[in-house]
Amino acid sequence: MGAGTRLVQLKNDDGKISGEEVWTSRDLKPDFNDVLVHKGYIYGFDNRIFTCIDLINGKRKWKGGRYEKGQALFCADSDLIIVVSETGGLFLLRANPEKHEELAQVSALSDKTWNHPVLIGDRLFLRNATEAVAYQLPVK
Repeated sequence: MGAGTRLVQLKNDDGKISGEEVWTSRDLKPDFNDVLVHKGYIYGFDNRIFTCIDLINGKRKWKGGRYEKGQALFCADSDLIIVVSETGGLFLLRANPEKHEELAQVSALSDKTWNHPVLIGDRLFLRNATEAVAYQLPVK
């Protein structure tokens, strides 16, 4: 925790696996949060702030959006990221490496959550220790 992110290139030489560090970046320091990789960029939480870094060199593109210790889910077909903040807010972001682009937000849960959002078809499911909600999302 707090150490940063590292890209390692794995190599298989006749069944012998080895790894070589490509870069280490302190620009993205996720704790227990997942990172999302899309079109050459990594999106995720730098501690409590959502961040985008370049997959090639690990350099920060932008940092914005204070979602506490939230979780994120990537919708690859639409270039959208769903973020659930630790405090129960639901946010929709565009996967844009040039800037933090928040498209919508709604208060979804009334208490702390560290649970991952789940998307099945057009239904988004969120929960915490005391409540659960489902949203039907518009699809094209």
